[in-house]
Amino acid sequence: MEPKIGVYVCHCGSNIAGTVDVQQVVEFAKGLPAVALAREYKFMCSDPGQGMIKDDIKNLGLNRIVVASCSPLLHELTFRRAIQEAGINPYLLEMANIREHCSWTTEDHGEATKKAKALVSAAIKRVYYHQPLEPREVSVNPNTLIVGGGIAGIQAALEIADAGHKVYLVERDPSIGGHMIQFDKTFPTLDCSACILTPKMTSVGMHPNIELMTYSEVEEISGFIGNFKAKIRKKARYVDESKCNGCGICIEKCPWKAPSEFDLGLSQRKAIYTPFPQAVPNIPVIDKESCVYFLKGKCRACEKFCEREAIDFEQQDKIVEIEVGNIIVATGYDPFDPTPIAKYGYGRFPNVVTGLEFERICNSVGPTGGRIVLKDGSEPKSIAILHCVGSRDENYHKYCSRVCCMYALKYSHLIKEKTNADVYQMYIDMRCFGKGYEEFYERLSREGVTFVRGKVAEVTDRAISDEEKGKLIVCGEDTLLG
Repeated sequence: MEPKIGVYVCHCGSNIAGTVDVQQVVEFAKGLPAVALAREYKFMCSDPGQGMIKDDIKNLGLNRIVVASCSPLLHELTFRRAIQEAGINPYLLEMANIREHCSWTTEDHGEATKKAKALVSAAIKRVYYHQPLEPREVSVNPNTLIVGGGIAGIQAALEIADAGHKVYLVERDPSIGGHMIQFDKTFPTLDCSACILTPKMTSVGMHPNIELMTYSEVEEISGFIGNFKAKIRKKARYVDESKCNGCGICIEKCPWKAPSEFDLGLSQRKAIYTPFPQAVPNIPVIDKESCVYFLKGKCRACEKFCEREAIDFEQQDKIVEIEVGNIIVATGYDPFDPTPIAKYGYGRFPNVVTGLEFERICNSVGPTGGRIVLKDGSEPKSIAILHCVGSRDENYHKYCSRVCCMYALKYSHLIKEKTNADVYQMYIDMRCFGKGYEEFYERLSREGVTFVRGKVAEVTDRAISDEEKGKLIVCGEDTLLG
């Protein structure tokens, strides 16, 4: 059957018609090959709009449909159902997104109309070659692979496993927990982060339906919807997990140290280590980059003192293949590195720290035992907290991070709770958008925190007076005071 295409261009009120010359697009479409009909309507997704398409299919024998309107994410299913009700295969439809891709991207009417014509032309050409498709049923593997063992991956794993399905939880670090386990408190309730997370971590480690694969990474995914094959690389720990009981004697006896990744380099750990005391699994890993045996062929102290003979220097990476029907990607985030923003002095001044580093300083099992101190061990007399570092900035990220206002407020509370320091919040706009967030902001105002609205121009150690010597000076504007 020769393709007989109907083209329908939507005004979407003024969303499209306010920028795109809809009538011009319709006339353009009428002249294209295989187009039997081209029409316009205010709202194609409305019942009358769908009715128009159905009537034309029945009365004119249309067998292909193009709808130029909004995103297919919104109404592709709507129009598929409509043409199916009119008697043609629902997959003989093509949508041209002339709202998000044309009228909403420019105020230039000519350019918007020109692009709309191009998209409509492409949609007509594409639908010409469409073939009718029929739904198929395939068996689905009920197992789930979750990539990432932070709070999102942990919660997803527990809910799926509790529903009776097998879960493979893959985490690239030696323990699950993600960034949340590095935090001291959560906002706005100031609950203990570890108190929330560690019971969930323990449940994951003990759950009969969860196979935990830490210190592992996904190498390859193949297959199709409902039936995937995944290759997982289990990196060598150089510790036999089946023998180790987590006693920690190997860590105690190891004489070699390296910067702790968990504490972001603020403390040191041994060459054989577990990242933190509540690690799941509580199985240490040997770091080849800092272990003297791997570097010089000497030592093996951990092996000598391990009564269970769990140390295995010959252990190799292992590829594990699994079959799953679902994959959840919960890989989390990487903190912004402020080093390139030289004006703030991070990396030059020891007492300029990132938010995550401050979390570790505040934590009772952190590098300072929870004491908020300067690098020389003294207690600070004043602390400035800079908002929007790297965000809402044309040079880095234009968007708002949505979290820095609230965790900055949390830091103010922790500082006030643990020290007598004056606290200054240097912010652009205070965006406290969630449940209980505004109340938390008001609470901090009552706790004596000073709020300064304006961007910080520079952090320097250049003292103007004797009183400022040895201190960091924060230079910025106050847009409220002028």
